[in-house]
Amino acid sequence: MHGRSVLVRGGIAVATAAVALTMAAPAALADDGAARGRVVQKEGNGGFGVNFENGKPADTVLFTLKLSDGSKLKMYCVQVEVGMRTDQDMIERPWNKYPDTNSPFNKNSAKLNWVLHHGYPAASVKALEGTLGKSDVKLNGGLSVKEAITATQAAVWHFSDGKDLKRANPISGGAAEDSADVLALYDYLVGKDNAGIGQQPKPTLNIGPAKADGATGTRIGPFSVATSGDITELTSKLPEGVKVADADGKEIKAADVKDGTKVYVDVPKDAKDGSGSFSLKVSGHLDTGRLFVGENYDKVPAQSLIVAESEKTSVVANATASWKQGGAPVTETPAPTTPGGAESGGGDELANTGASATMPLIIGGALLGAGVLMVLLVRRRRSEA
Repeated sequence: MHGRSVLVRGGIAVATAAVALTMAAPAALADDGAARGRVVQKEGNGGFGVNFENGKPADTVLFTLKLSDGSKLKMYCVQVEVGMRTDQDMIERPWNKYPDTNSPFNKNSAKLNWVLHHGYPAASVKALEGTLGKSDVKLNGGLSVKEAITATQAAVWHFSDGKDLKRANPISGGAAEDSADVLALYDYLVGKDNAGIGQQPKPTLNIGPAKADGATGTRIGPFSVATSGDITELTSKLPEGVKVADADGKEIKAADVKDGTKVYVDVPKDAKDGSGSFSLKVSGHLDTGRLFVGENYDKVPAQSLIVAESEKTSVVANATASWKQGGAPVTETPAPTTPGGAESGGGDELANTGASATMPLIIGGALLGAGVLMVLLVRRRRSEA
């Protein structure tokens, strides 16, 4: 994680009659995982300029943010009255760290996120035409990309900055037909259909246990699947005749696997001693709605950005089975539970972030023992004196 962040500190104090000790967890946990990038000035897609009922006109642009790993994200800006900067890094921040605490952004975040997930480019121009057509909205020769960018950015500013389009003259540099199309999409994005949407979780996937063994002629498992996304791929490296199956021995496919599904490795009775593995892949939308704030915002404010383009991210987990002639069948091992209550297990486990809840207790016990020992030594020396 690059840039500044809140340090995670864990502390515990132990006191005796004459001793007071404190200990803080190392600050090495800081800055792990946040994305960093800069706006690429010449790669944005422009829309029309917009006029507001309240405030100065503004240009609409779908910006490109190039991350430090070379990937690129499409972004709309919030904070319409703060200038865009391309000379400082933009750092990913949680929504509750939005730099303007008095902004409508904070109370309208769910509405704003809905705009990002239902506006352009999360929804294609053709998809938006179809959506508007269901409401009997008549577009003028269809919706252009320029109109879609303008309306979506204007809807973002409506919720992030409290700006309303000037209905009598909403855009500059376009024809009356363009104004009508922009208003039609804008009204849809800020209207009654906008029910709000919370921040989308990162897809997770675990298989537990990571390894199991058993006898030929049995179904080894179960391997419990815990996921917050959609299983998109199931692959296996198994000898001929061995298959990934359900509890009844029926071979299963990726579409059959969901959160809570129990998977088995079905081994024929005449199979040779051996082993094999299978893998699952889960995909989910991650990027839309991510907030990026200028690294030096406190000194040189830069217009904050929010991701408009949804890209799918994938997580893979695998499990291994071993078998032999006459081997003992495996008894069912329940998968461990995640903090949220869902089952999860081994395989390619996702990183467990944050400080250990048991570590302060261990440290405290050690320090308390040291304190008690110190008191006993002091008393013994006084009695010997």
